[in-house]
Amino acid sequence: MSELSELSELSELSELSEPAERARKLDAVDELRGKRDEFVLDDVIYLDGNSLGALPAAVPGHVEDVVRRQWGELRIRSWEESGWWTAPERIGDRIAPLVGAAPGQVVVGDSTSVNVFKALVGAVRMAGEGRDELLVDATTFPTDGYIAESAARLTGFTLRPVAPADVPGALGERTAAVLLNHVDYRTGRLHDLPGLTAAVHEAGAVAVWDLCHSAGALPVGLDEHGVDLAVGCTYKYLNGGPGSPAYLYVRRELQDRFDSPLPGWNSHAEPFGMRTGYEPAPGALRGRVGTPDILSMLALEAALEVWDGVSVEAVRAKSLALTDFFLECVAAYVPEGRVECVTPVAHGERGSQIALRCDDAGDVMKRLIERGVVGDFRAPDVLRFGFTPLYVGFADVERAARVLARTLT
Repeated sequence: MSELSELSELSELSELSEPAERARKLDAVDELRGKRDEFVLDDVIYLDGNSLGALPAAVPGHVEDVVRRQWGELRIRSWEESGWWTAPERIGDRIAPLVGAAPGQVVVGDSTSVNVFKALVGAVRMAGEGRDELLVDATTFPTDGYIAESAARLTGFTLRPVAPADVPGALGERTAAVLLNHVDYRTGRLHDLPGLTAAVHEAGAVAVWDLCHSAGALPVGLDEHGVDLAVGCTYKYLNGGPGSPAYLYVRRELQDRFDSPLPGWNSHAEPFGMRTGYEPAPGALRGRVGTPDILSMLALEAALEVWDGVSVEAVRAKSLALTDFFLECVAAYVPEGRVECVTPVAHGERGSQIALRCDDAGDVMKRLIERGVVGDFRAPDVLRFGFTPLYVGFADVERAARVLARTLT
């Protein structure tokens, strides 16, 4: 069955019965339902994978091997014999299909914040003469804004916060680069990556995208849409573990022009030459800086095994079905007027989370967690629920809505 026909069948089934019975039928035809067994889960309804993904079952054994054998027995030999040295680009190539990139364009390492800095300053250095303005998503996750402000001060550029929808009208001859979030972390709104990237390019500027809330949840299409630079974390929908290393994408056509503001020895063309002068390595390797964090990086590599045999399109189809079903259950169970959905209803504008505005959201989320439904709270009044299609089922969604209703009455 194709993903589109399956999504159509899911939609038809959703009209057959009451929510609990519909959930049972939806789970029965879910092609991803077997993936749940590849995670360490319990009876808790875990709807916070957009903050920290669940533990893939293969990770503990792999990490034990890394610690006991690769580090404990092989020790320094593991840089070569266990492939430690090439891990950043090898794991980058593993992530690449999940964000719509061909091999050789993604490198793993450092935090998202560090990679935002590398990407944004690198974008500025690619800008043409006379361009001295940076645009940043006005609704961005705070760190992106902090980094953009610091990059502007360091480069002497002007920083201008702009809502994503207003970016096309804000672009001009002075615009050097634009930093945008693919999915808004508060509301779950999905921004128009193809259209905004095209508008940035038409203005002669460089497009930089933050994929933290989209990679692993929906198709991104970096190559297809000509994105210049992109960054993302790996501990949300990619399930890499707390603090797992982030990644940096540099479009192949721009790699020889990418001038990283953090030229570490790991990105040198001859890292063990120990030369005083810096010569950048070819390709995406220019995005490396210092010695990789091997333990967390190899935990991430093991975590990515859950994606074997999974298409991002199938994940997206289930994500939309899950979030549609959650909204239906909330409407059926929760007293009218008690919550307000701030996530767009239109599929083309929705990520893989639902944000509900609620007057006493902080206390409500605490009570939900006590009752076995884990989401999170964003000040001042947002209940945020993330739907990870690899391990969240429709029965989970129906139960979560019922518990929410009881908590609010």
